[in-house]
Amino acid sequence: MKDLLTVTPARKSTHLDQYNNSWYQPGPGWKILLWIVTNAVFFNNSLAVFNSLKCWLLQKFGAKIGKGVVIKTSVNIKYPWFLEIGDQVWIGENVWIDNLTYVIVRNHVCISQGALLLTGNHNYKKPTFDLIVKGILLEDGVWIGARATVCPGVRCNSHAVLTVGAVATSDLEAYGIYSGSPAKKIKERVID
Repeated sequence: MKDLLTVTPARKSTHLDQYNNSWYQPGPGWKILLWIVTNAVFFNNSLAVFNSLKCWLLQKFGAKIGKGVVIKTSVNIKYPWFLEIGDQVWIGENVWIDNLTYVIVRNHVCISQGALLLTGNHNYKKPTFDLIVKGILLEDGVWIGARATVCPGVRCNSHAVLTVGAVATSDLEAYGIYSGSPAKKIKERVID
């Protein structure tokens, strides 16, 4: 018990009361509020809403949406005006596109169930825990596996695969298959 009370040497510490992200302005308040309601009603729930309606709503909020896009139930999208989706893209159940800045998804991409596209982080080296935002790019033919995470600033090059539960903290090579946390290349993707 005494070991638990040992005092560590004095170091600088985090001060969340000094956190200030006032520089980050993703859009007007009315638009954000309207999107929060739209997202809750049509996207981030288990109701089966027509894909055509979802795509139309995303476009009305500023997203660029291609042809043949499939968006399953319980998908959470932070800000559609920072989203570009190409043709023939599949977005599985419980996907969270936490796009504080741009997420670009090219053609024939599959984002499987429960995957997380994460564009925001915090600077843990600063006592003010400053917000950091960096975009994500998923090139043609990429497959993001179920419950996998793509971290801020990552580019998944053509036909790369991020396996189930893997965490991409750096760019993925074209046709590479990546696994683990952080994700490491385990082999080449060969398409017959």
